[in-house]
Amino acid sequence: MALTFDACSGAHGSALDGGVLEALAEYAIPATVFLNERWIRANLAEAEKLVANSILRVENHGSAHVPLSVTGRVAYGIAGTLNAAGVIEEIESNREFLRRLGVESNWFRAGTAHYEDVAVSIAHDLGVRIAGFTVNADFGATASATTVETQVLTAPDGAIVLAHMNQPKSGTASGLRSALAALVDSGVRFTHLDGGIL
Repeated sequence: MALTFDACSGAHGSALDGGVLEALAEYAIPATVFLNERWIRANLAEAEKLVANSILRVENHGSAHVPLSVTGRVAYGIAGTLNAAGVIEEIESNREFLRRLGVESNWFRAGTAHYEDVAVSIAHDLGVRIAGFTVNADFGATASATTVETQVLTAPDGAIVLAHMNQPKSGTASGLRSALAALVDSGVRFTHLDGGIL
């Protein structure tokens, strides 16, 4: 199973859910974290700690946290990038910012995790892989701890699990901790997106 966590920003939360990191550390579970540029700028010291954390792989969650589109396509009420130039800017601005933190990001997850085919082709031309997901564990950090636990526990073998790490008042950390205890006991192995198992 690959656990992935988005650190978004804006009206729905720009903090850091330390409980998520504590749960991962308690069980030494590798995870891939997708950081949005606005979140990094609001949490630069925390972002640097995430980069230095040996069990985490840091990747790109875009600059403005919008769907990747060439037509302005809307997802969850958020308008996407308007054209090819916007797609490139959404990927490359934060990718360059991550380089300044010592991260060479080759994975990208758009805000809302929605993409148009042309935008995906542009991303591939930039040498970027698109990170989808199999299981939405916390529904944008709106789910209860019980729902998060259930979503993670019932994830199929090989799942990419999406959750959030920017809303400490959510049920994400508590639900994750409960699920991890059971999954570790049952022998589930965890991996970064590149397949490296710790």
